[in-house]
Amino acid sequence: MFNWTAQLVEETYTNITQKCWEFFVDLMRNVTAAELCEWKVISRPYSLLQACLEGWADHLRYGYPNALAEQYIFQSHHRYFHNCTQEHPVYFDPPEDVLLAMIIAPICLIPFLVTLVIWRSKDGKAQP
Repeated sequence: MFNWTAQLVEETYTNITQKCWEFFVDLMRNVTAAELCEWKVISRPYSLLQACLEGWADHLRYGYPNALAEQYIFQSHHRYFHNCTQEHPVYFDPPEDVLLAMIIAPICLIPFLVTLVIWRSKDGKAQP
């Protein structure tokens, strides 16, 4: 009995996700090639696709994210957004040797500065 119910839910979700995809494709027909990489233009169709996939999964208690929803998301990227490049540079961590130097240098300065403060405070003159 349980296996039959799970299979029915899966088939229902499969059919509904196909409708979500078709709706997304229909919305994307209104987007010109020049606008495909503009988030303010594509955010609505993309968000509606994601909301449709997630909403129906929640409604059917199918679990989200799931393989079928991910397939449609990947398909949307492959079909519509594969030529989009990032306008802003991507920042990466520095190489390990540079990172290590940036961490160790301040740590090594602390004992020196403490020693300097103690040495300067031992001159015997009272500070007002």
